[in-house]
Amino acid sequence: MERTSEDNALVAGIVLAAGGGRRLGGRPKALLTHRGRPLVEHAAHALREGGCAPVHIVLGAAAGTVRARARLSGCVLVDNPDWAQGMGSSLRAGLGSLAGTGARAALVTLVDQPGIGAEAVARVVAAYRSPSTLAAAAYGGERGHPVLFGADRWADITASAVGDRGARAYLRAHQSAITLVDCSDIARTDDIDTPEDLALLE
Repeated sequence: MERTSEDNALVAGIVLAAGGGRRLGGRPKALLTHRGRPLVEHAAHALREGGCAPVHIVLGAAAGTVRARARLSGCVLVDNPDWAQGMGSSLRAGLGSLAGTGARAALVTLVDQPGIGAEAVARVVAAYRSPSTLAAAAYGGERGHPVLFGADRWADITASAVGDRGARAYLRAHQSAITLVDCSDIARTDDIDTPEDLALLE
């Protein structure tokens, strides 16, 4: 099936940016600075430039501060009051916020992986074929982020997204349906989880 430019506008972007940065001494990851800008701005830019529209950003810890400090015009900011329950609650909030947008797929990325830019996003977006598509970036043959979920799969993903697992259980159960898109030549998947990891930002 050939993709059209219209399809691009039907792949929404979701940034999961609600975490409290417990291992970073309570510093919300969304506001960590990389090259002079908060990580949440980098993630939003990568999704927009990679072809996602609309872009929804799920906020939790210090949501008010993120809104005040980060420049996120054009993005839809989604509050997750249950963010402390783990990533699953943020994924549910993000997918739920797309109701009525007409999006046929959602491309999900994490705020703490600044090495994943617009090129990787665009490459995974290009794997969209239908509302049943499952696709993910791959690094050295291993599945990583970003991940694309066709809209036909959202209800089942939402039902299985609990705790910090996010969509992990769903993806494991549907591994044979996932289109892996190699991005190892254009992106890095370093997570910013600890004070030591902050050095990776530079």
